Amino acid sequence: MNFTGKIVFVILLGVLSSCSLTKYVPQGRYLVKKVEVSVDDKNVKPSEVKPYIKQNVNHKTFGFIPMQLGLYSLSGTDSTKWHNRFLKKSGTAPVIYDETLTVRSENEIRKMLSNKGFLNADVEAEVVYKKKNAYVKYNVTCADPLIVEELRFNNTSDTLGQILENEFSSTILKEGMLLDRAQLDKERIRLTNRARNLGFYEFNKEYINYTADTMSMSKLVGLTLNVLPRKGRDSDDIAHKRYRIGRVMMITDYDPLNPQSELFMKKDTVVYDNYHIVYGPDRFITPSTLARNCFIIPGDIYSDRMVDMTYTSFSRLQNLKYVNVKFEPSPVDEGLLDCYILLTKGKNQTLRAELEGTNSAGNFGFATSVTYQHRNIFHGAEVLTVKVHGGYEYLTGKLKDLIKNNYMEYGAEVGLTFPQFMFPFLSRDFKKTIRANTEIKLSYDFQQRPEYQRVIAGAGFRYNWATRHNRFRHSLDFIDVNYVYLPYKSDAFIESIINQNPISYSSYNDHLISRTGYSFFRSNQSLNSLNRDIYSFRIATEFAGNVLYGASALLKKKKDDDPYTIAGLRFEQYWKLDFDYVYTKKLNSKNALAFHIASGIGVPYLNSAVMPFEKRYYSGGANSVRGWSVRTLGPGRFNSTIGSLDYFNQCGDIRLDSSIEYRSKLFWKLEMAAFVDAGNVWTIKDYENQSGGAFDMESFYKEIALAYGLGIRFDFNFFVLRFDLGMKAYDPSLLDYDPWVLKRPFEDKGRNMTFHFAVGYPF
Repeated sequence: MNFTGKIVFVILLGVLSSCSLTKYVPQGRYLVKKVEVSVDDKNVKPSEVKPYIKQNVNHKTFGFIPMQLGLYSLSGTDSTKWHNRFLKKSGTAPVIYDETLTVRSENEIRKMLSNKGFLNADVEAEVVYKKKNAYVKYNVTCADPLIVEELRFNNTSDTLGQILENEFSSTILKEGMLLDRAQLDKERIRLTNRARNLGFYEFNKEYINYTADTMSMSKLVGLTLNVLPRKGRDSDDIAHKRYRIGRVMMITDYDPLNPQSELFMKKDTVVYDNYHIVYGPDRFITPSTLARNCFIIPGDIYSDRMVDMTYTSFSRLQNLKYVNVKFEPSPVDEGLLDCYILLTKGKNQTLRAELEGTNSAGNFGFATSVTYQHRNIFHGAEVLTVKVHGGYEYLTGKLKDLIKNNYMEYGAEVGLTFPQFMFPFLSRDFKKTIRANTEIKLSYDFQQRPEYQRVIAGAGFRYNWATRHNRFRHSLDFIDVNYVYLPYKSDAFIESIINQNPISYSSYNDHLISRTGYSFFRSNQSLNSLNRDIYSFRIATEFAGNVLYGASALLKKKKDDDPYTIAGLRFEQYWKLDFDYVYTKKLNSKNALAFHIASGIGVPYLNSAVMPFEKRYYSGGANSVRGWSVRTLGPGRFNSTIGSLDYFNQCGDIRLDSSIEYRSKLFWKLEMAAFVDAGNVWTIKDYENQSGGAFDMESFYKEIALAYGLGIRFDFNFFVLRFDLGMKAYDPSLLDYDPWVLKRPFEDKGRNMTFHFAVGYPF
């Protein structure tokens, strides 16, 4: 966006802010201008009260700009004109004050407070009218709440009562707490889950209730939890029954649209590991795969947890479309439950083509790929993936004709994923419990430019596994090998770039990277987390070259400082550690505040003097400090004097990135964001061609770059298109001059701003 574009943007904001927002407010009615909540008790937060208010102000972008109301107010009354219809559809009509909604809000707040133990709470709305605006304030007087003075458990004589009495010793309820119905219900659910995981299949939370004893003129409550017995046919009290699993039957070609159609007729039944497997004409999945993914075991006590684990495990198999688990009382023994696992086959094969434009460091191009996937290649839910890709990029920059203006790349990748932990000497029960998959991958990539040709061939073996609910995820690259081979490179390129830049030497000479890595990921994100705060945490580490170095040290003699080689190839040796944390605070349904911090360090040693170029960190770009293009920031206070050629120099061994971003919904699929980014990269020691790039604990904070900007996003649910305009605020490369570029944002021919296009959020 040029200077004129920014002026237009600022003018537009001014128009939206200054236009008459009460244009469409009828005479004698009022626009809801402000809604406030005042609470006199610290146990109740205003944020807890606001969801019960039935009428709020119009949405404000960034919390203070009434963008949508402004768009609506800009429209004219002539609905035959398209621009008036567009503005009204894009905006939102003014919220007109309604006294009946205020009364409803008062009643809903009283109910909420009563449920929290404030039985005598009072809510009074105060409304002030100014011109055509209404200012509403809800004054909440909580009064004295009911306090739980004593907790008791009403034991029943049956087995379940004794179990739950022992479980009640670790209750979430505490003496001295408010008589909060939400907390009481949580305890009912907790005890119910415990009972159902111990075999009491027919038990539910309706069998648990409370008795509250209050003294006259007292706010103290004696609370008793009661476990109610079942009712027999003659309304007699009977004990709750504990069930075991009887027969487990798996139907592999279940049709959910016609569930009663000849379920067991003309089909084969196989008994495998005590499971009865019913096959149709197509035996598309092996008995061992089905048994390995089923946690419901004949003869075991019934457990909801085992049912959940079975659902999760079968849902991981990509050759299944639907999974349903049903239980019925056994006709043989009233203490048994027969289990029916109904499986519906999914599509085995898919073919997907993708075409995308690319913009990397100002270089434009396109890339295309075709991916074929077979989701049941060996009838055990193994997934075969074959991907072929190609791309072309037009390179910019004045590089004295050393680097021409075209770049081509093509390659292929073959992967095979097994839905199990493939490792010898481990018990079947352990492999079943860990719910892992094993990946084998082969890849080939060919890059061609006038200056060189480069081949990168790779192979890898990886384990992935997750804990319950998929919140803890682990990945272990048991072995990952990449062989970099340059069949051709021009003399001019060698003399003018590589020989003058030892940092890029390893990337443009034949070498080998043999690495092992582990990563851990934790997140609370789920299908039920749309309206709550979300966080994710990732830490990863990797080592390269240690095994090869140890073998070489035993078998070879090294001359001076020459590196060890394998079959004439130098291998890299380094250690890396990365950390990444994201937290998104939901302010309300249309506004969120996102925080991100990431750091990393890479250390070369023994066989490597410098980290491999492809393993070093870079800064700037759509997912980093957005005031800079990708690979144009750092390291440290390094100041490039030769433009695009310093692509090879502007990388480092230490990384720090942090961002804060305010995201606000506009209208339709549009979302707006305001952000501030900070970060840089550094080298772990002084390198000749990266002057000022070394990390120094006493001064590194002066070299943290700052950027700010605005962004527009199109949120289509399944993907997000993002357009960000980043502006430099503090440029550490100008420390010897004046690094605060914020004071002169539009000088230097627009080089203090960068436009980014990307798919997905930056973090």
